[in-house]
Amino acid sequence: MYVALWPGKPYPLGATFDGKGTNFALFSENATGVELCLFDKDDHEVRLALSEVDNFVWHGYVPGVAPGQRYGFRVHGPYDPSEGHRFNPTKLLIDPYAKALDGDISYGPEIFGYAWHHPEEDLSWSHLEDSKLIPKAVVIDDSFDWEDDQLLQTPAHETIIYETHVKGFTKLNPDIPVELRGTYAGLAHPAAIAHLQSLGITAIELLPVHQYFSFPGHLVKQKLKNYWGYDSINYFTPHWIYSSDKTPGQQVTEFKQMVKTLHNAGIEVILDVVYNHTGEGNHLGPTLSLRGIDNATYYRLLEDEPRYYMDFTGCGNSLNVRHPQVLKLIMDSLRYWVLEMHVDGFRFDLASALARELYEVDSLAAFFDIIHQDPVLSNVKLIAEPWDVGEGGYHVGKFPLLWSEWNGKYRDTVRDFWRGEESSLAEFGYRFTGSSDLYESNGRRPSASINFITAHDGFPLNDLVSYNDKHNQANGEDNRDGESYNRSWNCGVEGATDNLEILKLRERQRRNFLVTLMLSQGVPMLLGGDEMGRSQHGNNNPYCQDNEISWFNWDLPEENAELLDFTRQLIYLRRQHPVFRRRKWFQGQAIHGWGVTDIGWFNPDGGEMTEEQWNDGLGKAIGIFLNGEAIAKRGPQAERIMDDSFLLFFNSHHEMIEFVLPVGLRDRNWAVVIDTKEPHFIEEGSVYTDYKTVPVTERSVVVLRRLD
Repeated sequence: MYVALWPGKPYPLGATFDGKGTNFALFSENATGVELCLFDKDDHEVRLALSEVDNFVWHGYVPGVAPGQRYGFRVHGPYDPSEGHRFNPTKLLIDPYAKALDGDISYGPEIFGYAWHHPEEDLSWSHLEDSKLIPKAVVIDDSFDWEDDQLLQTPAHETIIYETHVKGFTKLNPDIPVELRGTYAGLAHPAAIAHLQSLGITAIELLPVHQYFSFPGHLVKQKLKNYWGYDSINYFTPHWIYSSDKTPGQQVTEFKQMVKTLHNAGIEVILDVVYNHTGEGNHLGPTLSLRGIDNATYYRLLEDEPRYYMDFTGCGNSLNVRHPQVLKLIMDSLRYWVLEMHVDGFRFDLASALARELYEVDSLAAFFDIIHQDPVLSNVKLIAEPWDVGEGGYHVGKFPLLWSEWNGKYRDTVRDFWRGEESSLAEFGYRFTGSSDLYESNGRRPSASINFITAHDGFPLNDLVSYNDKHNQANGEDNRDGESYNRSWNCGVEGATDNLEILKLRERQRRNFLVTLMLSQGVPMLLGGDEMGRSQHGNNNPYCQDNEISWFNWDLPEENAELLDFTRQLIYLRRQHPVFRRRKWFQGQAIHGWGVTDIGWFNPDGGEMTEEQWNDGLGKAIGIFLNGEAIAKRGPQAERIMDDSFLLFFNSHHEMIEFVLPVGLRDRNWAVVIDTKEPHFIEEGSVYTDYKTVPVTERSVVVLRRLD
């Protein structure tokens, strides 16, 4: 079959349809030749040598090639792993700029650039052809009727994030049609939208939806699969498996429709993105895309032994963000998801790895500089997971302006407080008020702190109060995987129990965590399913569990239905009262001490906390006054913001404590709104005034609102 090939253009990279034909462009600095491979409906392959090269971009234009055309690349060059080169034209390679793929990667010896079981391992050469196992890129028609859809740009201090998984959230929902469960369309279904709206969240943060490697070898042997998706293979393609319509290219349209529907419901879409490594793994991993296109350009290699990869992620490789083309790939991808797919922001997995200019994490790295000056990306939500697994990789509080961070110190402090561990009340105070000790000095606001108790990685909330130890046997790694130090407490019995006292304590602890989270300054992130008591049965690393361990159970027992209702009311309380979501720091100074009028810290006896008590690691109880009449920041029309005032009494002690109303606040009437010993909000609670004491049950929170 004859196919014409014209010179084409080096920009843009990837496949671009212009109405008459398609331009193809691929960057490879060290290649000696590139072949464009076109596939018909019967998988017959036509190879076209791209002879035009500009600035290391190999390009060509094929007239008549239209949306729906499937393609890939074969790249020629030296196969010399000891020098960092792994070219092998027997491997069909996925275009890094592909906008859609026609399926998933199948696993087999053919996808490896070296000969399996060869005594020289990856130094050997594989002659096996793998095109039957590699999904083909698809030329797409990117037109879509967005109507008047725009990024929502919910102010950071008003944001409430819900972290979830496209499939896990919808797979078992009985109100979603079976054929839509586990898909983008399922997430956009009215039943899914109704749940999110009833909660009151403002943003949904999706675990990775970039096309990823579903079946890495170590999981194939265990008959498991990569469920979470932290092994990206392509940074422009919505993962094929989450599309209800498997017609090649339709996953793009379905994803856009999902975003549009969520936006119409007032819900932002934030993507968890993995630009720190790819699913090609270490030197013994498969050759799927970047490794075969130009290994030495795209990956960080050991300088004295480039056969091997620098690994700051624990996943086998690290992208070479020091190279301009790799930075361009990341930035082009990010802009594509904002401009073409209308997503509202990104959470960057192991973001410290992106800031390693040489070896150390650098807050002035080129990656941050480029984003800071980019007119598109500087105006969306940017959230860092501020650590990686390399030396010196823990950087909570050290990211630059524009960035928010998963606040790991908030998680650890609040967990320790409620399980009764020794920790200073000052530490708890800083976390509760937005962590000014971490974020204020470089000009950031409380919204720089993404507060969370639980996330996809680790125990969900129900398991946090039900297990002391991980139970990951189902992962097939003899319980060696996953974090061993969880800061969890099983309340007296490991796992399931019919002891009513322990069950009541666990339910109270769940409410304690949720109240602390939703009433703290900063941006709360709720792990999807925690509002319904979802359990992973003690598995704290279910990355490979695409089954009921990870999927949401929508058939709720009574106690979990009550928890759901409690969570809805709690989020509503936060959204109704700006005193819980201030834009600025308290007084812009130390969070405690004389002269502070917008917040107060008190002992159970009603006296102000002393410096000694503030730093005493044995303290287990504290009263906090939030003054709704002293919110310094004005509204969007310069109006003064006035709110109710609240008293919060926290008791993590193992005994009940009587709190006395603080000096100066006893002449007002205070009504109980929340008492976490109860499974629901208090509609007509007790009213306290003068010296009347407020009983706070062991391990519980009482929240009071001023009536006059």
